[in-house]
Amino acid sequence: MLTLVIVEDERIIRQGLIYTIDWTSLGITIVGEASNGAEGLKRIKEVKPDIVLTDIKMPVMDGIQMLEEVAGFHECEKLILTSYSDFSYAQKGIRLGVYDYILKPVDDRILHETFQKLTKKMIDQQKDKQKTQTISYYQELLDKDLSHHSNHYVTQCVSFIKEHYQEKLSNEDISESLSVSTSYLSRVFKKETNLTIMDYLNRYRIMKAISLLQTENYRIYEIANDVGFSDYKHFSTVFKKYFSTSPGDFMARGRTR
Repeated sequence: MLTLVIVEDERIIRQGLIYTIDWTSLGITIVGEASNGAEGLKRIKEVKPDIVLTDIKMPVMDGIQMLEEVAGFHECEKLILTSYSDFSYAQKGIRLGVYDYILKPVDDRILHETFQKLTKKMIDQQKDKQKTQTISYYQELLDKDLSHHSNHYVTQCVSFIKEHYQEKLSNEDISESLSVSTSYLSRVFKKETNLTIMDYLNRYRIMKAISLLQTENYRIYEIANDVGFSDYKHFSTVFKKYFSTSPGDFMARGRTR
């Protein structure tokens, strides 16, 4: 759930915002409220919300000043409540990266739609970040120098996989090519790399597939076949195992950036 702090000096409006919107359906939890910028600043420091919804003209400290202070210690999405009379003042929020302005009196439908768009954007960003981190993790894992292990069979196995990953391979195929027993090779490979041979092979294939998916020049079934998966369904299953999304969705997410 995303977290939200609401800062509004008029109690009736603030309570209305809190209780008339089905925040749970939007994937949002309200973690704080405040009646002025100073109180809001204190609350934001305490809970570090994902989103701040604030009025502009408030006693003690206005919303713009509060957001300027927040920018110095916390990154979050910002929405501003404003009336026609102070809309020009609200433009100062542009340099603070305000996501949107919501006019008073607040229209519940517009407020709901605005937050729907915002939460979708934030969830997509989180997925992109997670995807990038996952790619980096597996790439780093595969980029580790596995070519100079104390066991030369592990070294040969890694080299063989990199040269023949596009072919149909099994533990038996690899061990036979290296003239070593399957059980021994599997055991020492796991000991040296903390991965099974098939896990390493699949990760290597998937990283190769990602490079091709990002070019958007190939159909998914072509990529599956090119990296050694003769069956598209198996390719999709293995891909989801590592990235929690299908190859098609992965490609589509790349197009929408």
